[in-house]
Amino acid sequence: MNRFLQRSTLALAATAVLATGCANMNDTQSNTAKGAGAGAAAGAALGALTAGGHTGRSAVTGGVIGAGVGALGAYIWSQRMEQQKQSMQRATQGTGVAVTQTPDNQLKLDIPSDISFETGRADIEPNFRSILDQFASGLKQNPAATVRIVGHTDSTGSDAINDPLSLDRANSVRAYLVNRGVPGANVATAGRGSHEPIASNATEAGRARNRRVEIYMGEQTTAAR
Repeated sequence: MNRFLQRSTLALAATAVLATGCANMNDTQSNTAKGAGAGAAAGAALGALTAGGHTGRSAVTGGVIGAGVGALGAYIWSQRMEQQKQSMQRATQGTGVAVTQTPDNQLKLDIPSDISFETGRADIEPNFRSILDQFASGLKQNPAATVRIVGHTDSTGSDAINDPLSLDRANSVRAYLVNRGVPGANVATAGRGSHEPIASNATEAGRARNRRVEIYMGEQTTAAR
């Protein structure tokens, strides 16, 4: 069995054990257990993909994210997290930004290209700044939270252009948050280039969906810190 299959099998087995144990837990315990399982599975999968052939800059950032998800998978959905979610939903209403709670209890912001960055650039658009201001305000009230920012592009152009551009966009968001008082040590970045599309790159509408920034915010359990 190769390394990818070994890691994937172990992650799935761990997730299955945790899911079985959730039957006798209360909601908070169950969510924490599910978060640990999802984090382990995601960490193993991302780490395996990195080991399986991605090279260069995106491979390095992918490895960091993969290890981090596995190690920091035990997230909790606290009252502060719920308040941050509701606050961001109000701040992004009508903008096209999707604000959701992930299965492993992270807050996810999916920011489309039409309000975040111009084509081929990493400068933050004015409409994006007010959203980041609100996000930073909530983060400063929750010092236990960690943030991951992942940049994506469409398939136009080469990997040599798209990979660093996606990382530059993620780093621009990080710099903006840090300038608003968010501790830099709590914010990690990654660039995925065009490697993780969510729509077809054959149409302009699909390419627009693929040009995006994803922000993940998670509050770890005490044991995981």
